[in-house]
Amino acid sequence: MGFLSDPINFIAGWLESIMLGFGWSETIVTTVLKFLGAGAVGTFGFALVIFTIWLERKLYARIQDRLGPNRVGPWGIFQTFPDMIKIFTKEYITPDGADKVIYNLAPIISVSAVLLIWAVIPFAPTVIGTDVNVGVLYVVAVGAMGTLSIIMAGFSSNNKYAMLGAFRAVAQMVSYEVPMVLALLVPVLLGRTMGINSLVASQEVWYIVVAPIAAFIFFTSSMAETGRAPFDLLEAESELVAGYQTEYSGLKFGMFYVGEFLHAFTISALTATLFLGGWRGPGSETFPILGIVYFFIKTFLMYFVVAWIRISLPRLRIDQMLNFNWKFLTPLALVLLIATALLEKVLGMVLPGLNLVETAVPWVRAAAHLVVNLLLLWGVFSALRGYQVKGRKIVGNPRPVAVAPEPPASVIS
Repeated sequence: MGFLSDPINFIAGWLESIMLGFGWSETIVTTVLKFLGAGAVGTFGFALVIFTIWLERKLYARIQDRLGPNRVGPWGIFQTFPDMIKIFTKEYITPDGADKVIYNLAPIISVSAVLLIWAVIPFAPTVIGTDVNVGVLYVVAVGAMGTLSIIMAGFSSNNKYAMLGAFRAVAQMVSYEVPMVLALLVPVLLGRTMGINSLVASQEVWYIVVAPIAAFIFFTSSMAETGRAPFDLLEAESELVAGYQTEYSGLKFGMFYVGEFLHAFTISALTATLFLGGWRGPGSETFPILGIVYFFIKTFLMYFVVAWIRISLPRLRIDQMLNFNWKFLTPLALVLLIATALLEKVLGMVLPGLNLVETAVPWVRAAAHLVVNLLLLWGVFSALRGYQVKGRKIVGNPRPVAVAPEPPASVIS
């Protein structure tokens, strides 16, 4: 393939031929190319944060009828660079009594946990860091490191507000990982694989059409795990003085900031990959550069939704947020997972006997799953409506309160 059709692998092949020409062994060449690829992805991630910070500010301004960045560069596109310089030049402060090793390690792990996820995200059919056959399990395991970094930051800061923020991290982020993992099992069942690139290749019909409830649960739980509004109770400034970030300043605070923005874009990329077909599109298998274009169009579409929700919704109370998780998302995810597994078993026995055209089988299968999802949604909304009506009746007709009879007048006298 030429440079225009597959530039990434063209450059990689060119570098490989140069290094082999110098007499390097294939093992060393492969190792060097892996390190160069990891460095390129990491650099791209940090550069992407610069753009997404500007993009979110402009979206906030447009939706909330404000100006936004409009001075430094055309349309304020260079505003992020003075902000970076300001963060780089701020004083580093380490509080007395802090556990210095854990305190300084926490922001590094916060960024590393997000960057490590990009190692298994396929940008195109041939552009992927590492195509491991347990990519979904890898994403869950590495994503948990972000929670660990917040707990480390709150525990090591020797500050009660930071510690409270860490407690909220345990209550919120660990809780929302339960429905997220259950929702991730749905595309694994549909694609019969845990490899992320294999899941993309199996989406002849996008999984957001086949299992819209799973897409909603995964997207919502992932947003809660990032700690962004309306789920930003980990660093609620009005309640916790920025929570686990209270004692951080300068670049250490900036790394948490970078980790948050990069994580928001990463969950958009994962949603686009697992439920929107990832790099799939017309001509993407023939011309991988088209796959990269399709991937980023879908990812930025989901990122717009993430920013839109953050801009539009107010912060939730901690009890409301946990009730939403344990009383709604988790039971719904469990029921959906069981229904999907049973339907897949039934379809596996029924479809071969129908003698359908091979191209029609994925659409019949998708239609069956979509019907089950719609029936499940109908049942959920019916149950919620009944619960709401019952609550209104209780409020409108409260139980009579027993009033003690007044004592006789002789007793009072």
